[in-house]
Amino acid sequence: MTRISTRPCSFRTSELLRQEGVHPVLARLYASRGLTDARELSSELTALMAPGGLLHIGAAAVFLADAIAAGKKMVIVADYDCDGATACAVALRGLRSMGATVDFIVPNRFEYGYGLTPEIVALTAREKSPDIIITVDNGIASIDGVLEAKRRGIEVVVTDHHLPADTLPEARVIVNPNQPQCGFPSKHLAGVGVVFYVLLALRAELRKRGVFDAQSQPKLDSLLDLVALGTVADVVRLDSNNRILVAQGLKRMRAGRMHAGVAALFRVAGREARTASPFDLGFALGPRLNAAGRLDDMSLGIECLVTDDEGRAWAIAQQLNEINLKRREIEAEMQDAALLHLDAFEPANSSTISVFDAGWHQGVIGIVASRLKEKFFRPTITFAPGADGWIKGSGRSIPGFHLRDALDLVSKRAPNLIDKFGGHAMAAGLTIRADAFEAFSEAFEAVGRAWLSEQQLERVIETDGPLEDAYYTTQFIALMDGQVWGQGFAPPVFCDEFRVVSQRILKERHLKLLLERNGHRYDAIWFGHTASMGERARVAFRLDANEYNGVTKVQLMVEHAEPA
Repeated sequence: MTRISTRPCSFRTSELLRQEGVHPVLARLYASRGLTDARELSSELTALMAPGGLLHIGAAAVFLADAIAAGKKMVIVADYDCDGATACAVALRGLRSMGATVDFIVPNRFEYGYGLTPEIVALTAREKSPDIIITVDNGIASIDGVLEAKRRGIEVVVTDHHLPADTLPEARVIVNPNQPQCGFPSKHLAGVGVVFYVLLALRAELRKRGVFDAQSQPKLDSLLDLVALGTVADVVRLDSNNRILVAQGLKRMRAGRMHAGVAALFRVAGREARTASPFDLGFALGPRLNAAGRLDDMSLGIECLVTDDEGRAWAIAQQLNEINLKRREIEAEMQDAALLHLDAFEPANSSTISVFDAGWHQGVIGIVASRLKEKFFRPTITFAPGADGWIKGSGRSIPGFHLRDALDLVSKRAPNLIDKFGGHAMAAGLTIRADAFEAFSEAFEAVGRAWLSEQQLERVIETDGPLEDAYYTTQFIALMDGQVWGQGFAPPVFCDEFRVVSQRILKERHLKLLLERNGHRYDAIWFGHTASMGERARVAFRLDANEYNGVTKVQLMVEHAEPA
C-alpha cells in the first residue's frame, strides 16, 4: 500500500529564510527539511566542523606524524565498496603528499571476509611487511584482527564510521564519530569523510612541527572530488557537514578539476562532469566502482582513483563498465529467482523478508535485497552460499527499523544463531550456518512484528505540496539542481491535481502521459508502471529538464499517482 503525504513546513522558518535572501520555494523546501538558519546552507570549506571534535584525532595525528618522521612503512586495508575505495585513494594520496611510505591491500572479500580479519593481517604481513596498518571504512568490529596484528608487532590505526559493538578493538588509536564518548556533532561522516578529517589533523600537526608552512603544505581540498563520490555512494545522511563536503567535490568536478579516474568514470557512464550532480555520483559512478568489489577485485577500482595517467584511468574505467554490465545481468537473474521464491509471499502477513538461494552470488545479494525492499517495502535480507556450510546475508531496511540493532537483538535472544554481523540502521551484513536459515528467518520476523506497526509498513511518498505555475521552468530546475540533495535531505517531490489528457505505454514498461493543470500542459513519464490512470489524478512528481532534438522542455517524473 502506498499513499502520498505532504511534509510539514514551518511557515515562520520559511519566512525567516526568505528574509535572508533564500529563493521563496527553496526557503519552503529547506524549512520542511529541518533547516532553521541560512548559515546551515553554507557550502564553504570554512563552515566545516573542526577536526578537533573527533575523539582521539589528535592522538592519531601525533602517531602518524611520528611514523612519517621515523620512515615507518604503512599499509592501508580498505573495504570493498565505493566508500572504501575512495577512502583508500584519499588516504594514499594524502599520506604520500605528506611524506609517508604507504601502500594498500584489498583482499578478495569472498576468501578473506569483511574487515581486518586475522587472515587479512597474515596476508598483509606476508606480502607488504608493514610497521603500521591503517583501516579505512572498516576495523571497528575487527577485535581478532587487531589482536593478530599486535601479536605480529604491527600497530593498527582504525578509521571507520560503522556502529561499534559493546567491545572495541585494542588498536593503537581509533577515529570513529560513532564510538562511545565521541562528541563530534556529525555522526554521519562516511568512511572517506573520516579519513579526510584524519589527514586535516595530520597536516595541522606537521605544520605545528615546522614540516610545512601555510604556503608549502599539501592542498587537501584537491581530494574533495573523491570525498564527495564516496559520501554520496555510501548513502550516508547528508547533514550540513556532509553537504559541504559533497558541494565542494561537485564544484571541482563541474570546473574540470578532478582526478583522472573520476573524469574517466563520468565519460564511461555517459554523464557530463560540467553538470555533475549527487545523482550522477550515486547512480552512475558509484555502481561502476562498486561492481569491482562485488564481482572481482576492488584494487582495480582503487587503481582507477589513484592513477594520474589519463590513458590508464580510461582503460580501467572501461573494464569497470564491463564488470558492471555483468553485475547487472547477474542481478536480473537473481531478482527473477527471488520473485519466484516469494511467489506466495503475502506482505500483509509478514513484517520482514528473508530469502536464500544456493545459486546466488555473494557480491550481488545486497542489491537484490535493496530491490526487494523497494518492491515490498519490508526489511529484507538475502543470503548466498559462503564457505563450508555457511551462508552470507546482506540486508536493507525501511525507515524506523534499525537493521543492525535488529540483528543484535536476534543474536542476544538466540546466542548461537548468528556467527557475526555488522552495519548501519539501513544496511547490514551477517553470516549464519546454512541449516540455521529457517530459525533465523523466524527470529528476524519476530523482531519485525514487535518493532513495526501497520503504519510503518505502509510506503509513504513524502511531498512538498503544490508548486506555483511560475516555477515549472528549466531555470527553476537549474536552480534546484545546483543544491545538494540526497539521503536525509530528500530531493524535492511536488504534488498536485492534474487532468490526464492522454496516456500510452512506452516500450511495454513505462506510462507516457500528457497532464494539464490551470491551462498548462506538461509531458510526464511514470517509469516501471503500465496501469492506466483515470481522467483526473493526484500526482507526486519530480521536475526534470528533458532535452530532445536540441529543445529543452520541462517534464514531470511521476513518483506515484492516485485518483483525484
